[in-house]
Amino acid sequence: MSELVTYQLEDGIATLTLNNGKVNAFSHALIDAFNAALDRAEADKAIVIVTGQPGILSGGYDLKVMTAGRQQAIDLVSAGSTLARRMLAHPQPIIVACSGHAVAKGAFVLLSADYRIGVEGPFSIGLNEVQIGMTMHNVGILLAQDRLTKPAFQRSVVCAEMCNPQQALAAGFLDQVVAPEQLMATALEVAQRYKKLNPGAHAATKRKVRQALLDALEAGIAADRVTGLGN
Repeated sequence: MSELVTYQLEDGIATLTLNNGKVNAFSHALIDAFNAALDRAEADKAIVIVTGQPGILSGGYDLKVMTAGRQQAIDLVSAGSTLARRMLAHPQPIIVACSGHAVAKGAFVLLSADYRIGVEGPFSIGLNEVQIGMTMHNVGILLAQDRLTKPAFQRSVVCAEMCNPQQALAAGFLDQVVAPEQLMATALEVAQRYKKLNPGAHAATKRKVRQALLDALEAGIAADRVTGLGN
């Protein structure tokens, strides 16, 4: 497994730790490693915990790629959107242990998981696309609309409002906020609780509940490849 995403399996729980520099930027290589880790977790029939480095889950897409040209940016966002759709359809539960900041693609990882735990502290969580000159892509709108409260959706997507952890909890980015030292223990507690689920019933129900969203995301990925990120 690539060192960009380390994989640790213990007691039926796979912990995926993102490790790509100071801000855990989502590059093609990180997305490939993430997908490979999900393949392995699926083969292991393991519940998944995704986490980052102390203080940060991810600051978003790799800016070197995003500023390299229109097509390069479209290709990277398309790969990230496809990953988000895969997370939502993953047969095992996915828990995100958000270790700090989660911005742009980092926040979309939260919106693509089954359960999201954040930590107390001076951290920013949210969607800053409009602030940095990007028109929100179709997939981003769909993900935010599905998980955020209506007022938070408008403020986050249209006005790039960032949240602290407690605000992120109220908005719908997070399901729980704990002290930093309790993060992984809490994630493991949730994973143990989810081990009581019937795997087949969980996977089938997840697919049934999310099928309309998954179909819309598939169409959104295709539309975003045509319209790009500025239309």
